Amino acid sequence: MSHTRAVLCGYYGMGNVGDEALLVSLLQMLPESVEPIVLSGDPQTTQKQYGVVSCHRKSTFAILKALKQSEVFIWGGGSLMQDSTSIASPIYYAGLMALAQQQGLKTIAWAQGIGPLNKTFTRWLTQQVLLNCNAISVRDLASAALLNTWQIEPLIAPDPVWALQSDTVPELEDLPSPKVAVILRSHPLLTSDRLTTLIQALQDFQAHTNSFILLIPFQPAQDMAIAKEIAAQLQQHHTIMTFPDPKQLKGVFKAVKMAIGMRLHSLIMAAAEGCSCFALSYDPKVTQLMTELDLPGYELANIPQDFREISFAWQDHYNHGKVLAQSQIKSLIEQALDHQQLLSKIMIKSS
Repeated sequence: MSHTRAVLCGYYGMGNVGDEALLVSLLQMLPESVEPIVLSGDPQTTQKQYGVVSCHRKSTFAILKALKQSEVFIWGGGSLMQDSTSIASPIYYAGLMALAQQQGLKTIAWAQGIGPLNKTFTRWLTQQVLLNCNAISVRDLASAALLNTWQIEPLIAPDPVWALQSDTVPELEDLPSPKVAVILRSHPLLTSDRLTTLIQALQDFQAHTNSFILLIPFQPAQDMAIAKEIAAQLQQHHTIMTFPDPKQLKGVFKAVKMAIGMRLHSLIMAAAEGCSCFALSYDPKVTQLMTELDLPGYELANIPQDFREISFAWQDHYNHGKVLAQSQIKSLIEQALDHQQLLSKIMIKSS
């Protein structure tokens, strides 16, 4: 069987386990005939952890060499094309996509969450590179609706992390139950006042439920300070744990009764493992997931000022909240595998 080389481009090697989960999902779904070259912020770790060829995402020479050696270029999942944080991100990813198209590679925008795109230039830039893609899949209806306004009809399927294989985490057996996972991230909407309110709510919630609080920083460089601040004020049992292996991280939620999460992939992983979820939305992608799965939660900008109200909502969900039915989880996993079918079709044409 002839081999196809594919350059995988995403927010990889940057210490964010949610994006690492997307990479592992993509590697899991690639046909066996594909040899990946991963663009990474930490190529040595990426190569060691996943057994793949990797080069630095900011090395022009290495990227050009990788493109010349390859037949396919893949945006590998996530919210790559958005300008809510800065204009640099969409320029970087669109620039690489355009360069790959210029060099004649087949290009795939895979499992994308497009937007927010608030600037006219970034909207135009995104439209141009997507119009020239050989295949496009998106992970939510809002992204599909935006692309439809550009006369682009993408494949729509749930986030690939739904289908990510999970591993068990034996060390969790030594921790008390019931366990409640808390996953917060740094963000302008998480002001010091709001964080204080959430910590007070968590103290009250723990006092009423006698739960063990498991604090999980998804991107330690950004989230660890918040986890430590919460831990310092919890008076009952708790711990901070990091999981650089996405499969292990997803497996954590098998042993967790309830997850309180800001990060999108914390909610997807938890829901996929049959854990009940309460969302704190800082971004339209989280709000979209809340709507699609009918998850309880708050828009972070509008959380109640009275911590007791938040604690009561958490307690109510802890005691009475429903988890996704196994049939729904199975359906979401099967639909997520549509992203794999899209890859297979393009790779067959490229071989």
